[in-house]
Amino acid sequence: MISWPFLAVLFSGWLYIDAAYRGPQWQCWLFRPVTLLLLVFWAWSADITDASGYLIMAGLFVMLMADGWQMLSSERLLPAIFLLSLSFLLYTISFALQMNFSFYLPLLAILLILSVIVLIIIWTPVGSLRAPVFFLLAMSFIMAWIAGEQYFGLAREHNFSIMIGAFLLFLANSIWLIANFRYPFKASKATITACYFIGQFLIVRSLYL
Repeated sequence: MISWPFLAVLFSGWLYIDAAYRGPQWQCWLFRPVTLLLLVFWAWSADITDASGYLIMAGLFVMLMADGWQMLSSERLLPAIFLLSLSFLLYTISFALQMNFSFYLPLLAILLILSVIVLIIIWTPVGSLRAPVFFLLAMSFIMAWIAGEQYFGLAREHNFSIMIGAFLLFLANSIWLIANFRYPFKASKATITACYFIGQFLIVRSLYL
């Protein structure tokens, strides 16, 4: 049965993505934090009984702080990069707790190639932020890799939801880095947000599977 928090997250996220592409700006300011808060509430409503679930909750809270910082101070990126890296680290630990790895090499190769391409594109313009940006990209890569390894090792719907969610967060992070440091484009905000919210949604959904 579909719950009302599920519907609220979808509706709020859609309103933000629509505003990110077409405006108005106030709608972006309102529905981005609202959508994340609804995701936190939806996660909190799950029957969490293990450390993995609590780490996902912690990752959501840290992601909420990172979003808040970006909205209030879009020019000072270092704190946002640190908070995003911490959120990905918490997710990675959560996914790794099941400790079932298949070492599926095609997955590792694809993620590694994509990460290297992103790094090559943004390396020159990031300047003094090279070290934190490298760490952020590395954490998103490791998070997506661990999530994929768990799925190929366990092949459960729970892990599939986590894997797709983590891949979308990796994609959102990669596009954000490219758009922010090298090639900004009109639809970047809506594209990043769609991947970001759907990815978070699928990770929280795994708590119910």
